[in-house]
Amino acid sequence: MKRAKFISYLNEHQCIFVKHGARHDKFKNILNNRCTYVPRHAEIDSILCSMICRQLDIEKPTES
Repeated sequence: MKRAKFISYLNEHQCIFVKHGARHDKFKNILNNRCTYVPRHAEIDSILCSMICRQLDIEKPTES
């Protein structure tokens, strides 16, 4: 999945950008205060997308 599309998906599910790291960005789910990091790659593997969504406690995206 393209990174920009995944970030939009996170934003739609109440996950906001917190800060930049060296190679990752920190995102936080404002509904349950869970945080995780998203790499700054052009493409993010579907398995990694699923892991990030599980860490933020949101449902995984369906690729279309």
